Amino acid sequence: MDAGQSPISPQIRTQAEGGPSGGQPAPRGGPAQGHPLLELRKVTRHYALPRESLLRPAAVVQALQGVSLQVTAGRSMGIVGESGSGKSTMARLAMALERPSSGQVLFEGRDLHALPPDELRHARRDFQMVFQDPYGSLDPRRPVWRTVAEPAAALEGARRAQQRERAAAMLTAVGLRTDALDKYPHEFSGGQRQRIAIARALMTRPKLIVADEAVSALDVSVQAQVLNLMADLRDAHGVTFLFISHDLAVVSHLCQDVAVMQGGRIIEHGPVRQVLSAPSHPYTRTLLAAVPEMAPPALA
Repeated sequence: MDAGQSPISPQIRTQAEGGPSGGQPAPRGGPAQGHPLLELRKVTRHYALPRESLLRPAAVVQALQGVSLQVTAGRSMGIVGESGSGKSTMARLAMALERPSSGQVLFEGRDLHALPPDELRHARRDFQMVFQDPYGSLDPRRPVWRTVAEPAAALEGARRAQQRERAAAMLTAVGLRTDALDKYPHEFSGGQRQRIAIARALMTRPKLIVADEAVSALDVSVQAQVLNLMADLRDAHGVTFLFISHDLAVVSHLCQDVAVMQGGRIIEHGPVRQVLSAPSHPYTRTLLAAVPEMAPPALA
């Protein structure tokens, strides 16, 4: 276990199990559980490659091809697929970090990419992101409290004293002690840094957290601790996760629903238990076969 954090079982709890996690922030009011929180409607995203010749048009990569998906409030969604399948592109669109080439990205029924800048800035309080790299996503020159408080400062204009107080509460919520406030990222392990990143994402009490390969850079035992923490946040306070991963086993422990991506398309989606027990697409079966303990039964 990382020094300076509360003990969490090294075994990953299943998504059906809850976890006590007092003192954590509840999301602000929004759609009741069971209603759409995030929705993608026929979304495409194309990228032009650098031109190799003045006489030829630039080649175009189709990262997303007509993707439609609905994330229900209170039901965390896993997005799985191999590298290049479009998972991270979907995450960036969901966070309004990029615009779709066509289609709509709706949060609580509002098209994010049609909002005026001020309204989009206000809406960003309700969705935050945890990135893959726990080393590169934290500013090495800033003390932890300033990094954690950054969303509150940027999106809410919180005063300095409020920022520090709320940062302390968020660190406690993710199992770190408040003496971490004045330390710097290099003083923490990878697992602790990812906890700090989660604390930062919690600062605005978001309804949705997009986690893009958030545990893939961690060793297995630390992955389990971070996944347990996310499950506690989900169960105790209704935070909905959009969890991007290449690993179906990881997704199965955190998410109630899953979508499988290949070549920029969603090829299968549904409740996790249904997809894992009776996958309908050969590619999903291939992904399951790569995780021996989760391999589906052979077709009759």
